[in-house]
Amino acid sequence: MPLVEAGVVVVAAGQSRRMGEGPKKQFRRLLNLPVFAWSLEVCEKVDLIREVVLVVPPGEEDFCLELVKGRYSKLKAVVPGGEHRQDSVFAGLLHLSPLPVVVVHDGARPLVTPALMEEVIRTAAEWGGSVAAVPARDTVKRVDAEGRVVETLPREEIYLAQTPQAFRYELLLQAHRRAKEENYYATDDAALVEREGVKVKVVPGSYTNLKITTPEDLELARALVGGNDPGLRIGIGYDVHPLVEGRPLILGGVQIEAPLGLAGHSDADVLCHALMDALLGAVGKEDIGHFFPPSDPAYWGARSLDLLARVCMWVKEAGFRVVNVDTVVLAERPRLAPYVPAIKANLARVLEVSESRVGVKATTTEGLGFVGRGEGMAAHAVVLLALV
Repeated sequence: MPLVEAGVVVVAAGQSRRMGEGPKKQFRRLLNLPVFAWSLEVCEKVDLIREVVLVVPPGEEDFCLELVKGRYSKLKAVVPGGEHRQDSVFAGLLHLSPLPVVVVHDGARPLVTPALMEEVIRTAAEWGGSVAAVPARDTVKRVDAEGRVVETLPREEIYLAQTPQAFRYELLLQAHRRAKEENYYATDDAALVEREGVKVKVVPGSYTNLKITTPEDLELARALVGGNDPGLRIGIGYDVHPLVEGRPLILGGVQIEAPLGLAGHSDADVLCHALMDALLGAVGKEDIGHFFPPSDPAYWGARSLDLLARVCMWVKEAGFRVVNVDTVVLAERPRLAPYVPAIKANLARVLEVSESRVGVKATTTEGLGFVGRGEGMAAHAVVLLALV
């Protein structure tokens, strides 16, 4: 068969309602990439594919483009989807060049292989349409509205449709236009093409080509691609500041009544600084001195709680959430116990966790060292992060 050129619509515009709290499923991290980007990686490897259009939730085009900027040479456009999946596919079709074959693939199926992509493209060129599918493993029952079995279907005739699905471009465009005119909605593109009288050819899919719909699906995908990596990261942080006259004493964003305060370029919140370093270390970034250097006048007198919020944003962008943190402030005086509840509340709010996941402790050094002599304060922090 001669070389076939194809375009791909990667549909990643779902609202991800069954994934629970956190980012939409297509934006969750699978190893070092968002879930949807795995499909773009595969498209880059398939020579038959000339261009790709990524369809995303309306209003998130710039966000998604930034995630993949400069990484994918075949990515032609990032466009907003519609109310239904079918509307999103149609939006993607309209932005593709009229290449001989078009592939539709769910951005929530990250484990598709280049070989499967190639097979559906070649099959569609020959037959008009193709769909990746796997045989049903379980006995299939058809039931009525009350949940009673109407009949048992012959399992050997039942296949479970997946994506990628591929079709001759004009055929799929015609099928979508007709469906739009007649206000007809189907659960996949093959069903629309079947309405045009075309018998879509099944291409053997894979049981590992799973669609991520629930948190359990994501854990299974991570197990398949990441071996024993549990998706957890630990970071530690430590910071020291001297005590001086004429400065307020700020810890965890709370002003403490004390005759001496901590010296520093910012508000010198030693607790926030230790926590920031722990978070940065957990995601493999440089320390706070790299991001907020004391030589930069922009951070003179800066509120460290605000800087902590910025670090938390970077943690989220890296695909992680905070599981819990534990901190210790080393200070000979003043007594910090009365301020701990307010400090915990501040940190929990910025970290976006419950207060039960934030540990704040204070201890003296029994008169030993620079802390014991009242020359300064120090803080330790440990954080646990998990992939979202």
